[in-house]
Amino acid sequence: MKGCERLRDFYEILEVKRESTQTEIKSQYRKLAKKYHPDLNPGDEEAAEHFKEVNIAYEVLSDEKKRQMYDAYGEDGINGNAGSYGGGFGDIFGDIFDMFGQGFGGFGGYSEAEYRNRPIKGDDVRVDIIIDFKESIFGAKKDINVKRTETCKTCNGEGTAPGTHKHTCDKCNGTGKIRTTTSSPFGRFTQVSACDKCKGTGEIIDTPCPDCKGHGTRVVNKKITIDIPKGIDDKMILTLREEGDAGLNGGPAGDLYVYVRVKEDQIFKRMGNDLYMELPITYTDAVLGGSIKVPTLTKLVDYDIPAGTKSGATFRIRGEGVPYLRKDGKGDLVFKVDIHVPKKISDEEREILEELRKKEGKEIKKERETFLDKVKKFFE
Repeated sequence: MKGCERLRDFYEILEVKRESTQTEIKSQYRKLAKKYHPDLNPGDEEAAEHFKEVNIAYEVLSDEKKRQMYDAYGEDGINGNAGSYGGGFGDIFGDIFDMFGQGFGGFGGYSEAEYRNRPIKGDDVRVDIIIDFKESIFGAKKDINVKRTETCKTCNGEGTAPGTHKHTCDKCNGTGKIRTTTSSPFGRFTQVSACDKCKGTGEIIDTPCPDCKGHGTRVVNKKITIDIPKGIDDKMILTLREEGDAGLNGGPAGDLYVYVRVKEDQIFKRMGNDLYMELPITYTDAVLGGSIKVPTLTKLVDYDIPAGTKSGATFRIRGEGVPYLRKDGKGDLVFKVDIHVPKKISDEEREILEELRKKEGKEIKKERETFLDKVKKFFE
């Protein structure tokens, strides 16, 4: 091209084949023009450049004479005939913005004005809380402070001072858009951007609401009481619908996400819905077996362990674990015994143990001799 950088192949830009029909070219053009339109990609310079390329490519390929010249001679063939098609884009499809409002069926079925003022859901808000282990097991009610936006009650979200109204922007005539026309080797090119005076709203507020400063919303600190369900686990998220930031143009509020952290307990460790703990027992309980007291979440229960229980042995009590979240039933309590050997004993206890050692000496001696025989064989 003369006076500008050469574009990529026009067929490549429109993502069509060289033998594509005009219907196929037009359909693909509309798809890409909508994809890269500046209104849908505010501040995206790369999208704006793609938008220009798409329009230049369509200007040529939509006209059979220009297309034939381009197919035969490339851009040089087009440059040689630039003076014959100076009508620009307005001659092809009129106002590109009107095409978005009508030819494309609008934005999701809206006209441009309706789309700009459509109800918009508010932003979601996140709050982090820390709860006790027991609260995660039995549930609780917690008061939390949420910083969020709410619709201004003074102006009902309009942004105007009481007794005043918005008026149509005189720079864009209420469209919210400014059209800038420039010339290219192929004619005139019109680019649409948001009006800088009304910030794309199409309306001007002369007297802003004194409470929200024209925003229509205010930032507040709101105290909300939430229900912590039984059985909630660490790092779970509670969702409160429409407790987030206020929506715009009558749209619903966003959601509130409560991220829950659970403090560790000194006795119980949780894995899923099962609880795990270590339970110290005496060496006499381990040797003799019998009933021992086991702490659960609500009470002490009796549990019979067998005689000769070894340190590290585990036992399970069904249904004494964590409640299932929002359904019936509980997990289990699993405890591992840790045989406690006292460092100090009374004279009476020592006398009893010495007598016991004498009585069990023969049996222990046989077991030791058998073990030593195995060791000797290992090293032979």
